[in-house]
Amino acid sequence: MNAIFGAPRRTYWLIVIACVAMLAFGMYLQHVVGLEPCPMCVVQRYALVLIALCAALAGATGRIGLQKTWGALGLLFAIGGAYTAARQTWLQWHPPEFASCGRDIYGMIETFPLQRAIPMIFKGSGDCSKVDWTFLGLSIANWSFICFVVFGLVILGLLIGRGNRPAKRFVTA
Repeated sequence: MNAIFGAPRRTYWLIVIACVAMLAFGMYLQHVVGLEPCPMCVVQRYALVLIALCAALAGATGRIGLQKTWGALGLLFAIGGAYTAARQTWLQWHPPEFASCGRDIYGMIETFPLQRAIPMIFKGSGDCSKVDWTFLGLSIANWSFICFVVFGLVILGLLIGRGNRPAKRFVTA
């Protein structure tokens, strides 16, 4: 891992850059192309923000213990994002008979108290099963799932890797 990315801190910063790029592309699709995100898309955006935040905090510290703590939190958010993207992918592959996703996220927050709106957001509403955009035959949810899995694997590699410890040198006689 270190041979590819350099120091773990640099790898965390590469994750931050990738998350910001994905968020920027999502904003482009929303505000320029005109695609409205469903609540599952919004949850995935929050997961990207939280992964970026954890990776930035891990990349900013030189202490291995703090790096691993922030990395572990980032890994949990990557798993959550992957789960949400996988669920949305499943909905896209097996759409319900009736488009029952319901209201958009802002309508739910305005209409319902927060303690009722949050569970509704995580269930998904809006048309989460609709595929509006594809690249190489994969939907946004498919690509998000792949990216979350890659983030998770990279962070897991950093967590179980040797961290910032110096490499052991083998002496040949």
